[in-house]
Amino acid sequence: MDPKEVSKGMKVLNIGSMNLDYVYNVDHIIKPGETQATTGMNIFLGGKGMNQSIALAKAGAEVYHGGMIGKDGQPFIEACKEYGVNYDHIKKVEGKTGHTIIQIDKNAQNCILLFAGANDKLTEAYVDEVLENFEAGDILLLQNEVNMIPYIVDKAYEKGMQIALNPSPFNEKLDAVDMSKISYFLMNEVEGEQITGYTDPGQIIDKVVEIYPEAKIVLTLGGDGAIYADKDERYHQPIFKVKAVDTTAAGDTFTGYFLAGIIDGMKIPDILRMSAKASSIAVTREGAVPSIPYRKEVEEALA
Repeated sequence: MDPKEVSKGMKVLNIGSMNLDYVYNVDHIIKPGETQATTGMNIFLGGKGMNQSIALAKAGAEVYHGGMIGKDGQPFIEACKEYGVNYDHIKKVEGKTGHTIIQIDKNAQNCILLFAGANDKLTEAYVDEVLENFEAGDILLLQNEVNMIPYIVDKAYEKGMQIALNPSPFNEKLDAVDMSKISYFLMNEVEGEQITGYTDPGQIIDKVVEIYPEAKIVLTLGGDGAIYADKDERYHQPIFKVKAVDTTAAGDTFTGYFLAGIIDGMKIPDILRMSAKASSIAVTREGAVPSIPYRKEVEEALA
């Protein structure tokens, strides 16, 4: 066998959103008709896609980011260079990069207003061109913050890629996706309820396993930790208690570390523990991308 084949690791392609996050610190989430002075303002790089790519890279995975930016999106290329994310498949298009306006209150709760911008400009030709660089067994990671999700899923499935979906935000755009092609569902309890109609975590898990018996499910439960389930086994991982400052990237950090653990062939309970620890570190820091810890820091904290 060709030695290059032996050393070729599993690659992750993340066709995902890139958003400039305008983050405002407030006493409380604003109400209709109310005017409120903010106590602080920062601009961070975000978008679930970019957050998860950087989490994957910081967790030690070989990750390729795909997606669209506008002329104001150069900071994302710089971030990819800084954190070791391959950016060959990021394309510049006319118009604005996606952006969000985020309020964070004194209890670290957030609310988010999203403008899709360049994230909605993917084309079939672009998707085909990017997927040519990947093969069976590689992981495709998707969130619901770019267009063309049904097409991307179908094409990646034809290639034999493993598809990991974070169905966030959960909306009618996902109705056209053939969910039976998904290998990994990574979701929180709100998305779990939207998919199944149940609020109880056990019932959510039961229902998803029943509908998609071939899939593996990770359900994050905020303060109640996370559950992993497939048709054969189930594990619960409690949280590591910390003082939260900003929960924006908690789920994205968990996703990145979970998939990095899968690629490394770790046992599920160990992956969950590592992912929970990484998330617990991320929520103690401000911002999305800057808050995500490196693998070495997570391993030292666990040790």
